[in-house]
Amino acid sequence: MSTSQFSKELEAFLEYISVTKALNKKSIEAYMGDLSSIEAELDSPLINIDSDKLLNLLSKYENKRTLNRKLSSVNAFFDFCYSSNFVQEKTKLKSAKIPKLLPKFLSLDQLSAGIKLCDTTNWLGLRDAALLYFLYASGVRISECLSLTKEDMDGEWLLVRHAKGDKERLVPVAKVALDALKRYLDAMPYEKDFLWCNYKGDRLSRVSAFKITQKYLGVSPHVLRHSYATALITGGADLRVVQELLGHASLITTQVYTHIQKQHLSETVDVCHPFSNI
Repeated sequence: MSTSQFSKELEAFLEYISVTKALNKKSIEAYMGDLSSIEAELDSPLINIDSDKLLNLLSKYENKRTLNRKLSSVNAFFDFCYSSNFVQEKTKLKSAKIPKLLPKFLSLDQLSAGIKLCDTTNWLGLRDAALLYFLYASGVRISECLSLTKEDMDGEWLLVRHAKGDKERLVPVAKVALDALKRYLDAMPYEKDFLWCNYKGDRLSRVSAFKITQKYLGVSPHVLRHSYATALITGGADLRVVQELLGHASLITTQVYTHIQKQHLSETVDVCHPFSNI
């Protein structure tokens, strides 16, 4: 990375994040790309640019995530300058508020339509159908799903051993998904301990799993996890139960689904309450 276009303070920051902090190459490039582009555009050392001019420049980024990444880079630089006594006052730019995106989910009809596209006359098609059923019926993360072994299945119960944060949990799995899983395993030409196989008999990869859900449903595997949670909430499940089933460490994470609960309650009142027809 050439430093000829950097101010001396930015060169010092580069040395700090490269040597002292020992950040990886991509992180260093991201920091320096953000900061050097600001210096180049305003034709001034970043340390001399006042906050109003800086914010005016950054305001052109309509994507708030991009804006916040650049603000984070600027704040890290100013923190370094303050701790290195390059400046007497600490500058801190506030991040932009990002609206919380509602999770995308599929209905049972959409799932069923996608599964009908699977060619179940061969074991790979049976695997694809079983995987779609299983993700929708268990709500497991795709990393958890792909690490499962046959020993993790105990009747209708699934033991998620390799959960996020190394926390095990038990999840019941619907019979329709278990039946699909059995059909696939019975037809699979390999004897393996793990559940999900590719055509060579090796463990199915995340990339391959993504291609399967994209092919039949047009979504990522994570959308099926959202669909599982959404189905539970609209069916009347308690938020804390959903938290436990999903393996969320905090209820705050699960509360993203409360909007679905409220919407469902509102629609139920609209349909069932006598005042809705007045």
